[in-house]
Amino acid sequence: MLAALTGTGLSAAAGLNAFIPLVIVGTLARFTSLIELPAGLTWLESWPAILISLVLLVVELVLDKIPGVDHVNDLFQTMIRPLVGSVIFAATAAADVVENSQFWKDHEWLGYVLGAIIAGFTHLGKATSRTAINAATAGTGSPVASFAEDGISVGLSFSAILLPWLVIVVIGAMGLAVYRIVTIGRRRRQRKAAAQAAARAKREAREREAEPWWRLFARSKDD
Repeated sequence: MLAALTGTGLSAAAGLNAFIPLVIVGTLARFTSLIELPAGLTWLESWPAILISLVLLVVELVLDKIPGVDHVNDLFQTMIRPLVGSVIFAATAAADVVENSQFWKDHEWLGYVLGAIIAGFTHLGKATSRTAINAATAGTGSPVASFAEDGISVGLSFSAILLPWLVIVVIGAMGLAVYRIVTIGRRRRQRKAAAQAAARAKREAREREAEPWWRLFARSKDD
């Protein structure tokens, strides 16, 4: 159970930012005894993997905070984040971390599938909420949302490794936040559309009142 929660938390973190959990897992596996990766995935703790992940992380941190560019980045990351989530779930669920789970070592393929699904859903929630935030704030909320997502990804990664039970609370709070953001954004758009329609109706009414009587008479005859 704890191994599954660890994999779930790290995969969800990858759905927010693919490279934060990669860097954290690779670094902890290399320099600490908290994580001992399974034989087929020890490359995650290699220097090339860590350095490449760091470079890509810096690029991601910059691009995700630029309004407009963040949408393009999310489209590109649609493939990357589920892939990383798949690998990170399989690596950590089968690792000697928190508990030694023989089930995940024997069913490594299941970790890949679940990791991709969890990261994919988290990515979808992130992209959907970011669209709503940008629409409501004319793009000014994008950097703030990005910083918040990065912080959640870091916190979720460490809690998945150190306090796996906390993953349930964090993921539940994330789901509630996405729901609130999307529904509030939808209501604001509906109110804005209604206000625009009312303003347009008033403007047309004033224009009709300002027209000469003979034009109104001619229009009524045409009708």
